[in-house]
Amino acid sequence: MPKTKVLITVKTYPSLSAKYEELVCTAGFLEDGSWIRIYPVPFRKKDFEQQYSKYEWIELDLVKNTSDFRPESYRPYSIDTEIKILDKIDTSHNWAKRKEFVLNNVYYNLTELIEEAHNKKICTSLAVFKPTTIKDFKIEAVEREWDKNKIAKIKAGRDQGNLFEFEEDPFEVVDKLPYKFSYVIEDDKGRESTMMIEDWEIGALYWNSLKRAEGNEGIACEKVKQKYFDDFAKTKDIFLYLGTTRNNHYVSKNPFVIIGTFTPKIEDQLSLF
Repeated sequence: MPKTKVLITVKTYPSLSAKYEELVCTAGFLEDGSWIRIYPVPFRKKDFEQQYSKYEWIELDLVKNTSDFRPESYRPYSIDTEIKILDKIDTSHNWAKRKEFVLNNVYYNLTELIEEAHNKKICTSLAVFKPTTIKDFKIEAVEREWDKNKIAKIKAGRDQGNLFEFEEDPFEVVDKLPYKFSYVIEDDKGRESTMMIEDWEIGALYWNSLKRAEGNEGIACEKVKQKYFDDFAKTKDIFLYLGTTRNNHYVSKNPFVIIGTFTPKIEDQLSLF
């Protein structure tokens, strides 16, 4: 089976699955510049050398995920599929090499993008979007614990010896984020939307900030807002990675969530003269 090279640009915050335990949805670009989604990947159970970072090229055996109708969705050939990490694209020259892949097909109109998603002949489920304005950053408290029934099913699967069982690995899942973080954005036609941010980095930023703040959640949330709103939204040339959720793809008015950010510096126009 020929191996597939993927430039990873998206890693979502882990979610729980009664079938697969803890999963990370990853996405990125193929060598021809087209999008691909890799799901499921039991990321935290991979050996350290296989825990890839964003903007690293990886190589692995992939097959179409037949349980997912979205055209970009693939999965590792098997649960034991080896992931080989190749080189990483750095941020030199204001992210020039990264831009070659990321900015090939940028959407500015949300209505147009959603229509493509709902069109079964196109079924777009991953995209790069450039908001005209990011108007606000919302922080909302949510359930603090994972669904107890889902946890029980995972534990039962472990007791029976499932595909992800490691004898030396005690049952432990990633902490659930107690807050939902969202951007309020506006597109090129003035359409306003509130979109949840689900990338790995916003979760890691919250937990790291909480630790530094010695458990003060208010300070931790403010640090997240400073990074994503005061820095990214106000001082960077921000683009958003958007992805649909499978269950909502055809039924939701806006099936997209924010699964990552792309934040090079704003080019200094004076440098042209």
